[in-house]
Amino acid sequence: MPSPARIPVGPGGPESARELSVLHLVQPADGGVARVVTDLVRDQLRSGFRVTVACPENGPLSSDLRGLGARVCPWPATRSPGPALLGETLRAARLIRRVRPDVVHAHSAKAGVAARLAVRGRVPTVFQPHAWSFEAVGGVTALLSRAWERTAVRWTSRLVCVSEGERATGRRAGVFAECSVIPNGVDLDHYRASEETPAAQNAPLVVCVGRLCRQKGQDVLLRAWPEVRAKVPGAHLVLVGDGPDLAALRAAAPPSVSFVGAVRDTAAWYRAADLVVLPSRWEGMALAPLEAMACGTAVVVTDVGGSAESLAPGHARPCLVPPDSPGELARAMAGLLGDASLRSALARQGHAHVSTTHDVRQTARSIAEVYRDVAALQRSEHRERISQ
Repeated sequence: MPSPARIPVGPGGPESARELSVLHLVQPADGGVARVVTDLVRDQLRSGFRVTVACPENGPLSSDLRGLGARVCPWPATRSPGPALLGETLRAARLIRRVRPDVVHAHSAKAGVAARLAVRGRVPTVFQPHAWSFEAVGGVTALLSRAWERTAVRWTSRLVCVSEGERATGRRAGVFAECSVIPNGVDLDHYRASEETPAAQNAPLVVCVGRLCRQKGQDVLLRAWPEVRAKVPGAHLVLVGDGPDLAALRAAAPPSVSFVGAVRDTAAWYRAADLVVLPSRWEGMALAPLEAMACGTAVVVTDVGGSAESLAPGHARPCLVPPDSPGELARAMAGLLGDASLRSALARQGHAHVSTTHDVRQTARSIAEVYRDVAALQRSEHRERISQ
């Protein structure tokens, strides 16, 4: 039987306080997903939840979580679908039987497949896509991915989307699971505006933080960059991150572009930048623009998923551009680099917006309520079956 949970059981209030046991199944173990999981686990441990995380060992997530005091179980899993899925699912099933959680929370596509196949409705299961897998592929693979998500609804106690845009994308694909929209949050104690007056820079600095891959659109940014340089001579672009497209991007980059690799703490880069840009082709709601705004820096993002929802009211026109449009991206960047007063106003407003609407502590509280809801529903259904 699952361990006891601290859950509300009706309008009369909660049962006596008891621990809620949560198993996070995670792949990938780096990038934005890892930061989301780390922030959730930190808050859940503080709240007294019993937390276990199953994830690959080849990334910073496992060591970071052990540092927080979480129980971490190695779960070897690749990003891509393929023949390894069967073994990954069997290993997930063994972990779930051993941990016996009250709630399984699966993060991203691979973990979502393995968890729901392993559990098949026997334990309350929350699935958080962190951007839909079928947006990343085409042809038959995309059709199969959509078909799987429609089928997996039967084993999904609650879908958690980070934006209304992400939920709408799922619904257009026929994914009609019960859904909670809980925007991504930022650790405002860490990602905060500098209290020092920034030193004057001769060369405007643009920073892009993200995994170097097709999703994040750095290739579009490099195609836009020559026009930015023509309008803002001396501007410099820094790409922060690592990934499969590193070699191709390096080959296409002019001398005014620098690659600094993966960085454990990106806050200093956000604060140093005059402008942060993320030209993604698809997203749920990217963390990088939220973190940049929390650090007091203006952003330019592409109009995908929940990007528009992440911006402060009124910021769409100067800060939001269509995806895969290097010309419009270049004009937006050059326009803001050339208008310091507008850039400063956007930065102040963006900081205020993130501080009031994207506090990671509120995100964690909302996720905890989802856990309690699905665990309470499972217990209620169990009581109904016994009484029949």
